[in-house]
Amino acid sequence: MSSLKQSVGRSAAAHAVLLAYTAIALFPLVVIVINSFKGRRAIFASPLSVAFPGSRDFSLAGYETVMKQGNFFLYFQNSIVVTVCSLFFVLLFGAMAAFALSEYRFRGNALMGLYLALGIMIPIRLATVAILQLMVAAGLVNTLAALILVYTAQGLPLSIFILSEFMRTVSDDLKNAGRIDGLNEYKIFFTLVLPLVRPSMATVAVFSMIPIWNDLWFPLILAPSEATKTVTLGAQMFIGQFVTDWNAVIAALTLAILPVLTLYLIFSRQLIRGITSGAVK
Repeated sequence: MSSLKQSVGRSAAAHAVLLAYTAIALFPLVVIVINSFKGRRAIFASPLSVAFPGSRDFSLAGYETVMKQGNFFLYFQNSIVVTVCSLFFVLLFGAMAAFALSEYRFRGNALMGLYLALGIMIPIRLATVAILQLMVAAGLVNTLAALILVYTAQGLPLSIFILSEFMRTVSDDLKNAGRIDGLNEYKIFFTLVLPLVRPSMATVAVFSMIPIWNDLWFPLILAPSEATKTVTLGAQMFIGQFVTDWNAVIAALTLAILPVLTLYLIFSRQLIRGITSGAVK
């Protein structure tokens, strides 16, 4: 009986801690959303209050400015294309490299894995000048392809590092049975291995998605033209040297949250499974 009470108590404590962490994580988002429906004076006078429609503080001026100035629908489209394509290539190439490192034993295997993992510790922004020169020589400046290539290279080290650990746990008997049945290595990879590491792939997708969507550095360096602006770069038009349109900035940030939140909800179930399985290991 006492053990049951202790189990119930631990469960309740875990739920309380989870709710507390959720509240802390969501608090900045809630503040941004509620302030996006206020006038400039109300944002600074009462940032934590809620302005209901019809009240004196309620205002849609920020959203009106966002819709009138610039082409935010194009900016959102560019960000979505860059993020989705980059995640696709990060997961595909990362999973293939992780499968090769975990499945095949060859001279220099450990050294190759260490070399690929160095990208986690060395920021890719250190090579900004070299990357810009490379993109100029390839004629890819002011194209979405340049951003996709850079973000793919940025996400591959973490993807390979995580997925290789999970792929080592896949049963060798299962893969050998597939080979006996006549499956080639590509079919074994796509039909047997990938479905078993899907939770870990969702985990990699979530952790790679946020830096890509929120990045300002490479869009500003590689694709600053109006046709290739991302939503993060597009929001900078409302930030001036002397005057900042805070209504428009907060409204743009609120709109930018929605696609990321949607992708997170898509991957959330697999994300929890991936983190839980990693914790159990």
